[in-house]
Amino acid sequence: MQTQAIRAVIFDFDLTLADSSEAIIECTQHALARLECPPVTPEQIHGVIGLSLPIMYRTLSGDTDAARADAFVHHFVARADEIMVKSTRIYPEVPGLLTALRDQGLALAIVSTKFRHRIDAILTLAGLRSHVDIIVGGDDVKRHKPDPEGITHALGRLGVAAAQAIYVGDHAVDAQAAEQAGTGFIGTVSGTTSFDGWAAVGKAAVKHHVGEVVELVKAMQAR
Repeated sequence: MQTQAIRAVIFDFDLTLADSSEAIIECTQHALARLECPPVTPEQIHGVIGLSLPIMYRTLSGDTDAARADAFVHHFVARADEIMVKSTRIYPEVPGLLTALRDQGLALAIVSTKFRHRIDAILTLAGLRSHVDIIVGGDDVKRHKPDPEGITHALGRLGVAAAQAIYVGDHAVDAQAAEQAGTGFIGTVSGTTSFDGWAAVGKAAVKHHVGEVVELVKAMQAR
């Protein structure tokens, strides 16, 4: 429960601030084909966006071989280097959202399994890099969500206590990481979880789009 004034809002990236699903689907199918794995559908891939690449591979293929998971990562990253930045679309509400939160005096960060340099490049291309204080990518941590390491790392760099921060994400692992880190949580509905789905597990959530985070944060501040 949020008991202190909110000083920071930390965001997941994929399917929270931006839609890179088209590129992720292409990179995943490319990597699986290189490993001669059975094909998977875009819907199956969409359901695992936000997980670390090795876990994505194991979930989609059922293969627990670590060497093949490493090979999947290699092939995925090689294709992502070619298409990911130019294929990612920032949600239209995001520029106004980040501006409004900064106008409230809040620190802003991103914690994602996506590589930090990739997020940096996407935000720079969109003219939004200066709106975000800190980016913690999947290459900056040893343990990925639902482990709270990334959120905890961001909090330390921001100098903000967990009880003074909100984590915003689209996936169950985001909510689990926030809970383990001790931050508040707001769910988005641009992933696979609906507003009713978040409500069913007792989580605050936007109803339509991520831009609604502004008013939810204001309401949390007023409690």
